[in-house]
Amino acid sequence: LANQARHIRSASRKLSDELQRQILPDGGHITRNPGALIDLLIDLLPLRQTFAARNIAPPPALLNAIDRMMPMLRFFRHGDGTIALFNGMSGTPSDLLATLLAYDDTHGTPMASMPHTGFQRLDAGAMTVIMDTGTPPPPNVSHEAHAGCLSFELSSGPSRIVINCGMPSTGRDNWRAFARSTAAHSTLTFHDASSCQFVELSAMKRLLHGAPVVSGPEIVENFREVVNNGELLTTSHDGYVARFGVIHRRVLMISPDGSKLDGEDTVSPAPGARLKNNQSDYALRFHLHPSVKANRLSDGRGVMLVLPNRDVWTFEALDDKVDLEDSVFLAGTDGPRRTAQIVIRQDSRHASSVRWSFVRSATSPAQTNARRNARREPELPLE
Repeated sequence: LANQARHIRSASRKLSDELQRQILPDGGHITRNPGALIDLLIDLLPLRQTFAARNIAPPPALLNAIDRMMPMLRFFRHGDGTIALFNGMSGTPSDLLATLLAYDDTHGTPMASMPHTGFQRLDAGAMTVIMDTGTPPPPNVSHEAHAGCLSFELSSGPSRIVINCGMPSTGRDNWRAFARSTAAHSTLTFHDASSCQFVELSAMKRLLHGAPVVSGPEIVENFREVVNNGELLTTSHDGYVARFGVIHRRVLMISPDGSKLDGEDTVSPAPGARLKNNQSDYALRFHLHPSVKANRLSDGRGVMLVLPNRDVWTFEALDDKVDLEDSVFLAGTDGPRRTAQIVIRQDSRHASSVRWSFVRSATSPAQTNARRNARREPELPLE
């Protein structure tokens, strides 16, 4: 910056314009990728220090952007210090994240809602739920966006339980199509389709330098309220209306002590639409973190989950058959890792909704095993 006054003014103006364009009022990035905040802060924080070292007033837009981005970064953070896996986010070295957050002057409880970027957060006791409740980003910045509307991640203390598959930090091309699909997220898929559609033609991909989102949810509604049994979050999206004529509605309720998460997913015909007989199947997926040991209960209605700290949780869906299937955790620092996913398959002609819950057990794994032993199936081998 020495002896560059004219260039500093011009560059500062261009930087300010870009920050105002890219950083939304709640501090999220226009791409809706939490990783973009990290990439930008790595540059913007030293830049702020450089202005100060030169006794040059930093552009107000730079200071304002940093002040908004820091709380947003904490919003996406789980109890183990990792960042939730949405819209292209991959693993982040914990030391880098700690360095960035050391500059955070706005310590305190993360905000509950980020309406401009489109995310909701539920906190109670040691439990954290982070949920995607937004529409896709604009097409020109959607090349890394995922079809994860109404997906969520769940953690308890230092343990992540439910995750999205995420995006690997290297070798992305091999995994990109799967990682962006709705099936790679902990949400509902209708007729094995994604809630967003991406550019498919190879020629168009080359022309556009990637595969932007060409259609997806246009109306995503969410409403929060405090009720007697906890906090209720009611959401819905219309990403399946154009192709299948259905709306996906998801309701979550977190207990006051953070020991239980109740959920209900509903598929309902959109006003004026009618389901096609051969397009009425849907599936719920809950991808599990690789550190979680999962055992399907022999009654077929639940899964016992043992966390690294030996806490025991139980997933239950009393009215539906529950399966454990293979999944993959893509955002690990050591590359893709095998994991498991809880899957419930249903037909909307027979059952339009599925009710489920994650409950923390007050007993030890040994006690839970003894109680469940008569109904327990062999453990799913996990790496």
